[in-house]
Amino acid sequence: MAKRVEAVDVTAYYGSFKAIDSITMTIEPKSVTALIGPSGCGKSTFLRSINRMHEVTPGAKVRGKLMIDAEDIYHPRVDVTAVRRTIGMVFQRPNPFPTMSIYDNVVAGLRLNGVRKKSTLDDAAESALRAAHLWGEVSGRLKRPGGGLSGGQQQRLCIARAIAVEPQVLLMDEPCSALDPISTLAIEDLIGELKDRYTVVIVTHNMQQAARVSDRTAFFSIESTGDPGRLVEFDDTAKIFQNPSEQRTEDYITGRFG
Repeated sequence: MAKRVEAVDVTAYYGSFKAIDSITMTIEPKSVTALIGPSGCGKSTFLRSINRMHEVTPGAKVRGKLMIDAEDIYHPRVDVTAVRRTIGMVFQRPNPFPTMSIYDNVVAGLRLNGVRKKSTLDDAAESALRAAHLWGEVSGRLKRPGGGLSGGQQQRLCIARAIAVEPQVLLMDEPCSALDPISTLAIEDLIGELKDRYTVVIVTHNMQQAARVSDRTAFFSIESTGDPGRLVEFDDTAKIFQNPSEQRTEDYITGRFG
C-alpha cells in the first residue's frame, strides 16, 4: 500500500558538513514527485534519507523528523532493516547481481525476508517482471545471468527487484541517466504506471523528464559553494514549470543558472 512521506525540518550531515538544511515537505501517496536542482544541492542526500541509506556513509547523520504515514522512521525504536524493506530504491546505474540469474535477482529481497515457498516466489517473479514490462523479453531465459541483459533491461530488472517485495515507497535516483532514449522512454512510461500502486520519488537532472513524469516537483538549490542544499519551491509540476513563485526556480528551469 502506498504511503505518505512527510519531512519536517530534515537536516543531513556528512561528518561536520551540513548537506541539506531544514527540508520540510509532504509527498502524497500514489503520486510521482520529482526532485530537481543543480549538482550538489542535496537532492540525492534527501532521497537517501527517506530510506535511511544516507546513514550508511560513515559519519553521516540526519536530524529532524521523516515520517512514513505518521511513523517517524528515525525514532530510536524503529528497525532500520524493516524501513528499508518497505522503501524500495533504484539507483542511477543498473546494478543487478551480475552472476545471479534473472529470476534470482527478482526474488532476492523476498528470500532475504524469509520467503521460501517456490510457488510464491514464482508468482512474485512473474508479477514483478510483468509490472516492469520485462516478462515478455525474458520469460524464456529466467535462469540466465541478469548481467547479460542490455542496460535498459537491467534497469527494468532492478525495478522489478525493488517492487517484488511490494514496497510502500519507491525511490529512484536518476534512473535513466545511463540509458539510451528508447530505454529512457520505456522507464518513463513505467513510472507513470507504478504510481497507481506506489509513492514514487525521482531525482532527475532532466527538466523535460521531470515535466513528463511527475505530479509535483521540488526545486532544491544552494546559495553558494559549500552551503547546504535547501528546498526553494515545491508545487504542482505544471505550476513549477509554467509559473514558478520563486525567481531562482525560473532561472534554473530556463537555464539561466545551474
